[in-house]
Order: sequence, then C-alpha cells, then structure tokens
Amino acid sequence: MGREPVVGLLYPTPDAGEDDFADLAARLDPVLRLEIVYIPWPHDVDDLATLDVEQVIDALRRLGSAAHLEQVLPGALHGRTLDAVAFAVTSSSFLDGAEAVDQQIRTIERIARCPATSTTDAYQRAIRRLSLDTVSLASVYHAELSGHFVERVQEAGAQVVRRVDASARSDRDLAAWSPGQITDLVARAADPRAQAILLPETALHAERLTADLERTAGCPVLTATQVTLWAAAQLLDLRPVAPDAGPLFSPGSTGR
Repeated sequence: MGREPVVGLLYPTPDAGEDDFADLAARLDPVLRLEIVYIPWPHDVDDLATLDVEQVIDALRRLGSAAHLEQVLPGALHGRTLDAVAFAVTSSSFLDGAEAVDQQIRTIERIARCPATSTTDAYQRAIRRLSLDTVSLASVYHAELSGHFVERVQEAGAQVVRRVDASARSDRDLAAWSPGQITDLVARAADPRAQAILLPETALHAERLTADLERTAGCPVLTATQVTLWAAAQLLDLRPVAPDAGPLFSPGSTGR
C-alpha cells in the first residue's frame, strides 16, 4: 500500500485554535492526515492585542508576504514530506486583490513543492462550488479588515447582504471565545436573504458547533476550518464526508 497523503497546515500562533482543524480532520471519512506547520510572525510582532488597527493590518500583510514566506517557510518545512499545503491565516490571505491571493499560493507552492491553497482561496472555491449568490458575513475583524474580505467574496460571485464586525483584538483572544460568543456572532449575522453565513476565522473553536450554528442561522454556516480542509482535500483529489460538518462534507452534496 502507498503512503497516505499529508496536508501541511501553515499556522502562526501555537495553541490558538489549530486543534479545531485537527478535530475535524480526524473525524472525516476518509480521515485527512494533517501536520501543523508553525510559521513565525515577523520579528517585531509580539502581541496583536497591543497594536492599533493599522499596525495589525501591516503585521498581517507582512506575515503573508512573499518575502516573509520565502524567509521562514524553508526552515518550517525542512524534513517534512507533504502532499498539499494550506495557509490557514484568513486575514493574511485576503488583504489584497485577486491577483495577490493567487500569487501568495504560487509562492507557497514554489517553496513547498506541492499544491497549495489558503483560507481565502478556499472560501472563494466553496462559494463557486455551492453556487452561492448571497451570503452574510459573521466577521470577527475590525470593519476595515472585513471590507477586504467582502471584496474577495464579491470576486467569487456572491453578494454580502449582511455583515457584522466583532472587532476582536487578536487570534489568542479569539481562540478563547466561548461557544456562546460564536453563536451570538452568527445569530447577529443571520439574514433571510443569505444562502449561507461565512465565519472566516481560523482561531475560533467552531468545529463542533456547526449543527447548532446552522440551527441558529437557518442556513449553512461555512467556518474557516471547514473550507480550508475541504479545499486541501480537493487538492489531493479526496472527497471526505462527515456528519454535522456543513454542506461541503455532506454525502451527495454539491461539494462532492
């Protein structure tokens, strides 16, 4: 038997929500083998919670830049055998235009020497695969950051009919959010015009909340964990399924 394919999940902050990905990957059928690959923040970035909005945007942009990835990825990937890579830092993958989303992926592919995706790319792919025309955005970000993500959603062919901005301070803060906080954000973003709600933050522990979130919203809720692992599986030509993991992992769904 051949070796099972492995997905490398590029993640910047240890103990800030990456276990959500591991939990979903383990309950997929077939199981998706996952390796967490930590990539350091730029050297002058310590705690996002201490920065103002413009400084946060600058730190996020530099984290996902070609120059930074070329500096830190070779060391982070050294000695690993990966078959696909996912850049799981939503806000570092949507700050610039469609061309930048693609260029970031091409940079990662060149360094990792395997196919790659990012959470933003994954959302765009999911919107197209599910033929979504209208969505709501349950954003944890400041309004200025959310606006960039809205542009990426529009580039994928969907209109954002409602948006809520939580203006959370950092990924560590978000990793500590309770189920009630996550559910409340989704409830505030719910809109009868929306075919789905997007919850684009990779630090949230939302994997086990999907069924509750969908009942609250009255429509599918696409979490960052779901779409990132789905897009990575697609790169490997895998079509895993799982109960209560959203439409992308439903047997017989258009995500198949």
